[in-house]
Amino acid sequence: MTVIKTRINRRSFLKVSSAGSAGLMISFSWLASCTPGTKTLEIPEEWYDLNAYIKIGNNGVVTLFSPNPEIGQNVKTSMPMIIAEELDVDWKQVIVEQATLNTDKFDRQLAGGSQSIRHGWDGLRMAGATARRMLMEAAAKRWQVSVDGLTAEKGIITNPAIGDQLGYGDVALDASNLEVPEEVELKEIKDFQLIGKRVKNVDAKKIVTGQPLFGIDYAGDEATKVAMIVHPPAFGMKLKSMNDDEVKAMPGIHEVVRINTSLEEPQWSDTNAFNELVAVVGTTTWEVMKAKQALQLEWEADGSLENTTDHEFAMKDSMEQMEGHVAREDGDVSKAFAEADEIVERTYTAPFLAHNTMEPMNFYANVSADKAELVGPIQTPENLRESASKLLGIPEANITVDMTRMGGGFGRRLYGHFGLEAAAISQAIQGPVKLVYTREDDMTQGTYRPAYRVTYRAGLDKEKNLVAFEAKGTGIPGSPLFANRFPAGTVDYYKVTNYWVNTNISTGAWRAPRSNFTAGAEQAFLDEVAEAAGKDPIDFRLELFDRAIKNPVGEKNDYDPERYAGVLRAVREQANWGENKPGVYRGVAAYYCHNSYVAQVMDVVKDGDNLPKIQKIWCAVDCGIVVNLEGAINQVEGGMIDGIGHALYSQMTFENGTPQQNNFDGYRLIRNQEAQMDIDVHFVKNDKHPTGLGEPSLPPVIGALANALYQATGRRFYEQPFALEYEKVQMG
Repeated sequence: MTVIKTRINRRSFLKVSSAGSAGLMISFSWLASCTPGTKTLEIPEEWYDLNAYIKIGNNGVVTLFSPNPEIGQNVKTSMPMIIAEELDVDWKQVIVEQATLNTDKFDRQLAGGSQSIRHGWDGLRMAGATARRMLMEAAAKRWQVSVDGLTAEKGIITNPAIGDQLGYGDVALDASNLEVPEEVELKEIKDFQLIGKRVKNVDAKKIVTGQPLFGIDYAGDEATKVAMIVHPPAFGMKLKSMNDDEVKAMPGIHEVVRINTSLEEPQWSDTNAFNELVAVVGTTTWEVMKAKQALQLEWEADGSLENTTDHEFAMKDSMEQMEGHVAREDGDVSKAFAEADEIVERTYTAPFLAHNTMEPMNFYANVSADKAELVGPIQTPENLRESASKLLGIPEANITVDMTRMGGGFGRRLYGHFGLEAAAISQAIQGPVKLVYTREDDMTQGTYRPAYRVTYRAGLDKEKNLVAFEAKGTGIPGSPLFANRFPAGTVDYYKVTNYWVNTNISTGAWRAPRSNFTAGAEQAFLDEVAEAAGKDPIDFRLELFDRAIKNPVGEKNDYDPERYAGVLRAVREQANWGENKPGVYRGVAAYYCHNSYVAQVMDVVKDGDNLPKIQKIWCAVDCGIVVNLEGAINQVEGGMIDGIGHALYSQMTFENGTPQQNNFDGYRLIRNQEAQMDIDVHFVKNDKHPTGLGEPSLPPVIGALANALYQATGRRFYEQPFALEYEKVQMG
C-alpha cells in the first residue's frame, strides 16, 4: 500500500469538537474538487459529522458533500466515488449533497478546465482513507485489540479473531475523541472495488422526473419578483434614453430600473460587453416579457460597430502587417524554408460561436442593507461573491452563494455578470428577485468563442521528410496557438508567431478553449503534409512522435510523446486502420489538451449531393485512471458530438455590431438524427493519476471529420462551418 502524510499544511486537518454536534470534524482543504449526488435511503435518527465532506448516520448511511459546481460533467458522482473507495463504504449507502460556497473549508470551488478530478484525486483519497483509519481505531479501542488486526469493508469493521463486527455508524461518535493520524495507507490501484466501474449519475432520477435541481427551478418565496434585462442591440452601443411610462402601467409590472454592474477593479470572470442595462421587474415571466417589448428605448454609439466581413479582413491583415509575437523558434526557420524542396502552406478559419447552454442564464438574489443571498448556476461562485461584495458594498462574509446544478456550462457560466445583475436589481428594488434570460438575451449578450485564423507552413526535403514547420495564428481578440504542443519537439526548425485583433465584442472560454479550433486545423494540415510526403497519416504522425521520444528538440514540449503515440496505436488497432471498406472513407486525428491524450478514427459514407454522413467513430483516450466508466464514456461521446455539430453548422455573424443569430432558427446546431452515429470508446489502462475528460475529446474530432470529408469528396475543408463551405462549392 501507499503511505501518505495527512498533515500537508495547517489547514489540511482541523479537528473540531462542538458541544452542539457530537462527532468528528476534519477540514480536508485539499478536497476542493469534490462533487457528489443523492439517493432515497432510510434517514438515520442521528448523524455524526466526520468533516465538512463526510457525515455518517447511526445506521451506517453516509452523506458526502460536494463543494464543486456540477455542470453536467458528472463529477457529482465520480468525486464521491473516490472518497467512498478509500472509506470502504457500500455505495448503496451513500447520499450526495451539494455544498454551499465556503472558502474556509474548500480551496477550489469552481468548474473549469476539466481539472476537478485531477486536482481532487490525492485529497479525496486521503479524506476517505483517514476517516476509515479513525473509525477502525475507534473499533479497536472498543474491542481492546490492535487496529492492525481489523478489516473494513462496505462500512463494516470486522475483528477476525473473534468474529465480531461493528458498523461505521456504531463507532463514529467514539472516533471524535481520537487524534488525526499523521499518515495513512492508501489502497493499491489493483485493489479498487468501486473506481473504474459503471456508476449511474446520482441525480439521474431527479433529472428525468423533472425535480427541482437547476437554477431555473429555484423560485424563492412568494415575495420574489421576476426580472428580465434589456441590453443594447449592438456591440458598440449604449442606452441614451428610456420612456417606461407605458410599461409601468402594464399588468403585473412592479418596477423598471436602470442598473450598472461596472466595477473599478473587475476580475477576469467579470467579462461583459454590456454593464449598463434596463431591468423590468414583475410578477410573472410572461408579464415581464410583454413589458420588455413595450419599452421605448433610444440607443447611441459608444464604439465601433463591427461587421463579420471586416473581421475577416482584419485577421488577414494582422498576420500580414503586424510584427506579431514569436512564442517559440527552434533553429533558423527562414533558412530552412528557403532550402526546402517542397513547401505546403494552408490557412484555416473559424467563426465566433455562442455557448447556447440548454438552460439560459438565470440567478436568484435577495439583497438587504447588510447581507446578500445569491442562488444559481455558476461555475465560479467564489469570484461571483468577491465581485458582488464590491458592487453591493457588502462584506464577503455577509454574502452567501448557493450552487444549483447547471443545464450546461461549457465555459459560459465562468462569467458571473448575470449573478451580479440579479444582485443589482434586488438591491435596487429592495427585495428578492429571480433574473431570467430569454434565449435571445443570452445569445446576443456576448462572451462568445473568439473567431480564429491560422496559417501553417511545412517544408519537406528531397526524401519527403518534414524539416521545417511554422504556424501563425490570430483571432478576435487573440491567437489560438499553443507554442509548445505537438509538433513542437519533432522537427529541427519550428516557429510559432501570435497576432491579435482588438474588438468590443466580449469573448471568453468555450469548451476546450483555443484547442477547439487549433486541433482541427493542425490535424487537417498534418494529413495534407502526410499526403505530400507520400505517407500514411498515422505512420507519418508516429514517425514524428518517434523523434520526440528518442531525440526531442527543445525542453519545453508540454506533452508525453509515448502516451501521445500510444493512443494513436490504440485507435489504429481499434479501428483496424488500413482495412479497405468499399464506399467508406476514413479520417484520423490525435490531440493533447487538459493533460489527456485522445486519438480518433472516423468513417463517413456518401449521401448523394449532401455532405457525407458519419457512420462510425473509434476513440482512444489516455486520461489516466478512469473513475466512473459510465460517466467517462458519456463525456467522451458528448464532446465529440458537440465538436462535430459546431464544426459543421454553427456560427455567429455581425452586421453593424448586431448579432445576426439570436435563436435556434438562425443558429444551427446538430440535430438528433445527425448525431445517431456508432461510437466506440476505448480507455488506455494505466496507473497514472486521472486527468481532464470533459473537454479533450472535442478538439481532435474536428480534424478527423475534415480528413474523412476530404477522402469522401476529394476536397479539403479550410473554413468552418464545413456544411456552409460545402454548400458554396456545390452551388458553384
